[in-house]
Parts: sequence; structure tokens; C-alpha cells
Amino acid sequence: MATHSNNQYYVPHGSIYPAIISIGLLSLASGFVFSIANNQSADLAYLQTPGKWMMVFGALLILSMVFKWMGSVITESLTGSYKSWEDKSFRIGMIVFICSELAFFAAFFGALFYMRVLSVPELASFDPLFTPYKDFLGTWPSIGPGGAVLGAEYVPDPKFMAMGWSGLPAINTALLLSSGATITWAHWALIRNNRKQLILGMALTVALGVTFLICQGLEYHHAYTEMGLTLGSGAYGASFFMLTGFHGFHVLLGTLMLIVILLRCIKGHFTPEHHFGFEGVAWYWHFVDVVWLGLFIFVYIL
Repeated sequence: MATHSNNQYYVPHGSIYPAIISIGLLSLASGFVFSIANNQSADLAYLQTPGKWMMVFGALLILSMVFKWMGSVITESLTGSYKSWEDKSFRIGMIVFICSELAFFAAFFGALFYMRVLSVPELASFDPLFTPYKDFLGTWPSIGPGGAVLGAEYVPDPKFMAMGWSGLPAINTALLLSSGATITWAHWALIRNNRKQLILGMALTVALGVTFLICQGLEYHHAYTEMGLTLGSGAYGASFFMLTGFHGFHVLLGTLMLIVILLRCIKGHFTPEHHFGFEGVAWYWHFVDVVWLGLFIFVYIL
């Protein structure tokens, strides 16, 4: 049984969810290894089909357990198990989590700056007698020297084009900035206990997040099919897809969280006095917005 009193921090009872999620993670990872085994050895090709099913099983197991686990947390919140100090600890935990996410993206931005400012110009500055890549240019965006043959002349992909800031990237920027405004509007409505505006603001935020993901998918398709811009397009392609791809993954997770919060708003789970679940997701969404602004400036414009 869970223990709790007015003078005691809430301690939930033992849960089997972490153990089952661990099984799901093991199945997912093992299935991935088995599914690519035929690329390494033809003798292991028979593992590919069961490997794919293991991945499906692991993913479904993880999703179902996360759904059940989060349902238990919501039930604990609605039944009054969380008091002021639990609320405070949740806020501290969310702040620490966002700081860890900030460090994650800072590492990728650091790699981007290192390539642009140091490594690419340094490769181009080598004496032609000593560099293995002839005629390599130190300009950005750079798709080399990955496309060059060692010791041969550097010839860039003739179809390669850098992604500009106009078009879909500009539209996505407008979408995310607008979503930041709509979720803030929804928060104000929650504080005023205006459920109609709260639900409308959250619905608009979800719609903007989904539209962003659709636009990014279209952008990736355009990059691969018409611009010659792929994950293997040297330093620029790798940094572009790693930064925008990880950000898109965070937008996907944030959109899923927004959908859950929208459903909870419809059910009336939040009050003006107690709504950290809403605030935590709003903080995360604003963080995603800020990261995109950095991407838009340093990846698309500069």
C-alpha cells in the first residue's frame, strides 16, 4: 500500500511497470540487432523476420506500460495524493529534465559550430601536397570530404543543395511561435477557470504541432528527392538531419503529451490551483520552441 499523510511525502506502492518496460526495451533492442543481422552475415538472415516481430512486440509492450503507468500517476493526482511538497519536487524535477535536454542540444550545436568554424576551414587550409582531398573548399555548407575518393580530386555531388530558410522552414517557425502563443492563452484560461478557452487553446496547440510534423516530413522528402541533401551529405547533411531530426522527435513527444493534456482538460482534471501536469508540458513545449529558433537561425539562415 502507498503511504501518505499530511506530514509525510507520498511514497507509491511497489510497481511492476519498470520491470515490464525493461523487458520491452530488451525485446526492442534485440529485435533491432536481429533485423539487421543479414547485413553482416548471410548465415544469420533467418533472424531478420523474428527480429522485426520482436521490435513490434517490444514497442507495443513499452507503449502499453507507459499508458498504464501514467494512468496510475493521474489517478494518484486526482485522488489528492500529491500535496505542496510533491508539487514542488515535480517542478524541480521538470526543471532539471529540461536542463538535461538543453545540454543535449548544446552538444549538437557545439559540434555544428566546431565544424563550421574550425574543422572545415582547417581541412581546406592544408598544403595541397599533404591533404588527401584535392580542391576541398572550406566554405559552408560543406558536403565533404566524405564524398571524395582518398587521394583523388574532390568532386561534390552535382545535385546537392543547401536547405534555405524560406518556404517550409519559415512556415514551421510561424507554426511553433503560434503554438507557443496558443498554449499560453490556454494557460491563462485555466487560471481564470475558463474551460471553453482552455480547450480551444489546447486544441489549436495540438493542431499546430501536428501541422509542424507534417511540414517537416514534406521538407525531408523534398531534401532527399530533389536537393540531394541526405544524412550522408557530408558535414552539412549530418548536422542538418541530426539537429532537425532530434528536434522533430521532441516535437512528436511534445505533441503526444499535449494530446494527453487536452483530453485531461476535456475531462476537467485541472483546477486553477492544481495544474502542474499542464504547466510541465507547457514548459517543455516552450523549450521546444526556443530550440527551434536556434535551429532556424544557425542551421537555416546563417
